[in-house]
Amino acid sequence: MDDPRARPAVESPYKGRTGISRIVHAFFNSLAGLADAWKHESAFRQEVALAAVLLPVAAWVDVPTAERCLLFATVLLVIVVELLNSGVEAAIDRIGFDRHDLSRRAKDFGSAAVLVALLMLALVWGAIVGPKLGPLL
Repeated sequence: MDDPRARPAVESPYKGRTGISRIVHAFFNSLAGLADAWKHESAFRQEVALAAVLLPVAAWVDVPTAERCLLFATVLLVIVVELLNSGVEAAIDRIGFDRHDLSRRAKDFGSAAVLVALLMLALVWGAIVGPKLGPLL
């Protein structure tokens, strides 16, 4: 017997592409997402500016390859988490601008995730690059 609470499966009309066509469209959708984040999110622009400084430093500093990868990864992780946070905020705002405890909580969770990613960046950079700066200071 069918569950009366079950809803019929609804397929998205945007899920019809397959193969190379899907990959190409996904790529251009991703570029559009980056452009929208740049246009509408000041935190994203600030973190890209931070990346523009830190990524060349990560390429330049004399560290083993694994540590260089950690430096790059923590910078990129901050950008990834910021994009996800911006997505959560946009979805909440799409629902409505009225104040609701669950909306606040969802936005605060996203913000906390960005904070944790930034703390991780600071810890990794401090542990790897910090000792290299000692002789310079």
